[in-house]
Amino acid sequence: MKEIKAFVRLSRLTDIVNKLRQGGFCCLTVFEGEGMGHFSDNRKEWSTLSHPFSHSKIAKIEMVIPDEEVNKAMQIIHENGKTGYPGDGIIYTTEVSIPVKVKTLKPDKIE
Repeated sequence: MKEIKAFVRLSRLTDIVNKLRQGGFCCLTVFEGEGMGHFSDNRKEWSTLSHPFSHSKIAKIEMVIPDEEVNKAMQIIHENGKTGYPGDGIIYTTEVSIPVKVKTLKPDKIE
């Protein structure tokens, strides 16, 4: 199993999530945040009082899926998240060794 984490533009989040659902991915978590990268988008600058060093509002998508579904999910995120401008985000995976349900403390098979 793998965990996919994707940092994407907030403006692309709805399209990404809708396409993931259409692709058969039911379960994911979304976080909204702010960040900074190696670019400065002259079209939009969003400094905030909470984080004056930040210049990008972002969404973080997390999902745990079987290994054989990783490429499909990453392709959906890529196709629906890209704008062609710097700062479109990043997608990465990590290995999940033992998923356990909080309710039962039993190993869980993610489907």
